[in-house]
Amino acid sequence: MPLTASRAKPAVPFGGTYRLVDFALSNLVNSRYLHIVVLTQYKSHSLDRHIARTWRMSPLLGNYVAPVPAQQRRGPHWYLGSADAIYQTVNIIEDEQPDIVVIVGADHVYRMDFSQMVDAHIASGAEFTVAGIRQPIEMADQFGVIDVDPATPDRIRAFLEKPKDPEGLPDSPHEILASMGNYVANADALLAALTADADNPASKHDMGGDIVPWFVDRGTCGFYDFIRNDVPGSTDRDRDYWRDVGTLDMYYDAHMDLIAVQPVFNVYNEDWPVHQGLITHPPAKFIHSEEGRLGHAADSIVSPGVIVSGATVTGSVLSPGVRLHSWSTVSDSVLLDNVQIHRHAQVHRAILDKNVDVREGARVGIDREADLARGYTVTESGITVVAKGTVVTA
Repeated sequence: MPLTASRAKPAVPFGGTYRLVDFALSNLVNSRYLHIVVLTQYKSHSLDRHIARTWRMSPLLGNYVAPVPAQQRRGPHWYLGSADAIYQTVNIIEDEQPDIVVIVGADHVYRMDFSQMVDAHIASGAEFTVAGIRQPIEMADQFGVIDVDPATPDRIRAFLEKPKDPEGLPDSPHEILASMGNYVANADALLAALTADADNPASKHDMGGDIVPWFVDRGTCGFYDFIRNDVPGSTDRDRDYWRDVGTLDMYYDAHMDLIAVQPVFNVYNEDWPVHQGLITHPPAKFIHSEEGRLGHAADSIVSPGVIVSGATVTGSVLSPGVRLHSWSTVSDSVLLDNVQIHRHAQVHRAILDKNVDVREGARVGIDREADLARGYTVTESGITVVAKGTVVTA
């Protein structure tokens, strides 16, 4: 919140021209997996609309990306957790009759070739495989933590859901193996696990908290190390990049990763593109060049449809349709679609949601107490977040 006040998190815009869900879907289609369903429940209209407009596959070839709303097929209740979401839509799996099912979260920023994970899963003989990545041990309470047996490094011997005091890795005591929320499962084993979970009244019906431990207890849960994934066009700098943008600060930091001189995450990798559909905006434009009124942007991403009119932009991401007027300044900020920044206004270390209108002389992100007094969200690191459609006055 407030970016999810009117939309599901996977529909939150990211990186100027993308939505968060585009990264997961791009990874799947680039891996040549073209029968995809998106299980939705919370405020899904924006997400459904984006998928309908953008992710249109060839019906001639039988490929599809289909949003599937909660249907109450297994009782008069909405999804009780991520495992229950799959269980309630298991008819889709039964209709398709696949040998293997790939399950991914829809709100992470990364590149991954899932076909390599599937190959590793098949070779290991596991029934269910979890993708993992090294993370700082101080972040362990935000993730499911994986413990592998050194004697069989492709098997998980214990899985701890958001532990407070985990042990570090033998070769790196300050790190843990975190689950990425990406899974590969044998379809028959998955259906058995989901059925058993549905019958367990003590379960929270969560993929990480319940289904993964079910396979671990059976000794059939495999581990796939993300560092092994070799995506075309990746570099040593960004090959194992993965961000769970579960908080506003993480969302902001992931944007800052995009605009470094040598980006930590490179959206310009044409060998493994992130698809976002047709851009209908005109090119970006920079106007006014007289002294003291120079329209320019540095160390920033400027999307199509942006007009920088006599304004100064540094270290920021500007989404389509943003308008910046004379003598205004935007620094270290993320501006979503159609934000207006009027003359002499100042925006610093802020996230402005769609259609925010910062009036002449107004300031955002300059005075923390003033921002809080106006009802804006200010994160622990000092990022001011202004909700969609807000008018900011001086």
